[in-house]
Amino acid sequence: MGGEKGRYHYNILLAGVGEEGQKKLLASSVLLVGAGGLGSPAAYYLAAAGVGRLGLVDPDVVELSNLQRQILHRTADVGRLKVESAREKLLALNPEIEVEVFAARFSPENAASLVGRYDVVIDCTDNFAARFLLNETCLALGRPFVYGGVLAYAGQVMTVVPGKGPCLRCIFPQEPGPEAPSTRELGVLGAVPGVIGALQATEAVKYLLGLGDLLVGRLLVYDALFMSFTEIKVEQNPTCPACA
Repeated sequence: MGGEKGRYHYNILLAGVGEEGQKKLLASSVLLVGAGGLGSPAAYYLAAAGVGRLGLVDPDVVELSNLQRQILHRTADVGRLKVESAREKLLALNPEIEVEVFAARFSPENAASLVGRYDVVIDCTDNFAARFLLNETCLALGRPFVYGGVLAYAGQVMTVVPGKGPCLRCIFPQEPGPEAPSTRELGVLGAVPGVIGALQATEAVKYLLGLGDLLVGRLLVYDALFMSFTEIKVEQNPTCPACA
């Protein structure tokens, strides 16, 4: 690590991390599907932690309404590709890491090639079609992924490790219909994706380092209005079409 020890000093002090753990992070890779509300805090903390290679997938450009919660972007970035704006900020924070960007929609055509390049995947999408595709691709390739979702004043997060617990379809067997509420109708408190994205980054780092207990089979639900966390135990569905 050489001169980078100073950057990661407080990581290295941690029991269970040390210099060997930091070297492991620097040799690791994480794919973030989405560079918006969840992707912003998750990517920031992974870059700061020294995860050596990050991948960002997002086809969209920055809009003014994004800035209320998508903290990777600035007013001057409106109209720019989100992945390019995000890459600039992440490298400004930590120029020692590699940031790969893919200005494309996560789709059946590119899912396997993208997921297969990384050790861990973080779901920072905003629709269930992409989440289900991500779930099934990660199961097929044996990659863990960290699900996250937000709506209004609430959010939730769970980690899926293939072969070690339930998957996303065990909780949501069917994609919600068009009548289901979304942030486009109900809005979202800007700090809520900040909380959930930080939790997703924490789960990814724990997995990479082999530390602690992951949220496998445990859906963690956050309610900002009551400032509460509720843990819901999730069992693997023996008839799940994805992981049974």
